Amino acid sequence: MITPTLLRWYEANRRDLVWRTPATGAWGVLLSEVMSQQTPVRRVEPLWCEWMQRWPTPADLAAAGTDEVLRAWGRLGYPRRALRLQECAVAITERHGGRVPDDVDELLALPGIGDYTARAVAAFAYGKPVPVVDTNVRRVYRRLVDGRFLAGSPRRRDLDDVAAILPEDPKLVPQFSVALMELGALLCTAARPNCGACPVRVDCAWQQAGCPEPTADELGAARKRVQKFVGTDRQVRGKIMAVLRDADGPVDRSRVDSVWPDEAQRTRALVSLLGDGLAEEDEAGRIGLPRRGAAMDR
Repeated sequence: MITPTLLRWYEANRRDLVWRTPATGAWGVLLSEVMSQQTPVRRVEPLWCEWMQRWPTPADLAAAGTDEVLRAWGRLGYPRRALRLQECAVAITERHGGRVPDDVDELLALPGIGDYTARAVAAFAYGKPVPVVDTNVRRVYRRLVDGRFLAGSPRRRDLDDVAAILPEDPKLVPQFSVALMELGALLCTAARPNCGACPVRVDCAWQQAGCPEPTADELGAARKRVQKFVGTDRQVRGKIMAVLRDADGPVDRSRVDSVWPDEAQRTRALVSLLGDGLAEEDEAGRIGLPRRGAAMDR
């Protein structure tokens, strides 16, 4: 039975993340989960603290100006998450009286909240005994149960697979779920797992199978999933957003043009920012952050 072993390991080795305190409510948990998507938690922690001090409730974020929210997001990356978070805060305020719902289906109905985040909030904020599956959990499961080295692509049955190894005691499920995630983050990592320190090594199907190497097809699929950054439209978008965040107001088009030499790529990146609502063009042709008023007034 891996439950007691894994839970003991977690209690002794878990990271001291700022939101892992009894004082953190559901809004703080939701914020941490969205901010941590595709972003190292050590980059998230200081920004999470700033946001929680500035907007401690969904209603506070809902009432903020959009340009203010985007500036506060800074260089965390994927700034559309900031817009979705504000839209989510508006929905929580208007539909749920400012309280983050505890039901998975109600959470899924919120803007920008996907399958993982909904279950993470339900489990970690409210103690609901629901499976929580991210890339770390998927990788741990594939090695521990399936005997495969790589996490592979998400599957429809992932939730059912992970649910099958959860503790029978519903009170232990949330902590077990976060322990699985922590195991994947600290030891059962993607490229170089520290199997010698793994608390459930004797139960691991991959170990029992002799630690087989991934096939060429599996390696090829994994490489395709790795997203490059340098030279991409995403990098250009980030450079344009940095100019807009640092400016007090709209800037001349020449300021935007100066960030990247390839005109076609630069134009494509700017058009995508305008289309995503992350930038606006005024009547004079200047570019700036969207200066909509408080979200609750829209």
